[in-house]
Amino acid sequence: MDLWQLHIFCSVIEHASFSRAALAVHLSQPTVSSHIKDLEEHIGCRLVDRLGREAVPTPGGRILYDYAKRLLALRDEAENAMAAYQGHIRGTLAVGASTIPGAHLLPPVIGSFARLRPEVTVRLLIADTQATAQAVLDGAVEAGVVGAVPDDSRLNSEKLAEDTIRVILAPDHPLARNTSLTWDEALGLPFILREPGSGTRETVERHLAREGKSLASLRVVAEMGSNEAAREAAKAGIGAALLSTRAVAQDLLHGSLAALPIEGMSFSRSFHLILHRHRTPSPLCEAFLRHLRERLSPGAAK
Repeated sequence: MDLWQLHIFCSVIEHASFSRAALAVHLSQPTVSSHIKDLEEHIGCRLVDRLGREAVPTPGGRILYDYAKRLLALRDEAENAMAAYQGHIRGTLAVGASTIPGAHLLPPVIGSFARLRPEVTVRLLIADTQATAQAVLDGAVEAGVVGAVPDDSRLNSEKLAEDTIRVILAPDHPLARNTSLTWDEALGLPFILREPGSGTRETVERHLAREGKSLASLRVVAEMGSNEAAREAAKAGIGAALLSTRAVAQDLLHGSLAALPIEGMSFSRSFHLILHRHRTPSPLCEAFLRHLRERLSPGAAK
């Protein structure tokens, strides 16, 4: 099985397009198609279906994709280890993150790390908390940063930063000028929630349970698969969103959204670094983790 063909296959799946994958791997589209055909002949089954303009994995393709990501991650790890053996920190590091740290916490850290080590490429994979934890367990990424600690004894976790979840309202909502909401006022609102499996939703559920309450008490009108979608829905007046204040920081600054706490409840959480308990980080990963901790420690220059 050719690793280059697996790399091309993964690019097709991730871009959902032969043409976009061709641009990403710097090949012509016919060449990409030829590599996929050769891989399918080697495996003995169809791996990619063309549905209109979209390329999607077949059931067999989904199985191979998971293994291909692990194989490619192991290739990167081997290259990084040999570079470190020769006294160099270079290569590609795969890091996973749930949506809030992936969009707001890690990009500046990755940027400063890249300036210090221009021979390093950091590949950031953003998914929900559960998917990020699974990627760490599978070896698809060496480290992950998530908003809820996964309940898995194979993972080590370490607190990195704090976060707060608030009720997010459009600025023209009648309650938007309040300094806080009572629980009874919250019960009267239509709510927009993140999808099950997201760290934001798990945090809200956990804090409500401590107060003897649950999401089932709320009138939920929509569930969104991203913070951006929930934020835009709140702006449109569809309902109140329960979101991290980090995700709406610019909106709060410019007054295009309002954030209110619920009286007597603190939807606070921490972002955690997760690592496989039984896997030794590569030298490149160790260098990145040192930089990550330095940047996110109290008093560090941001």
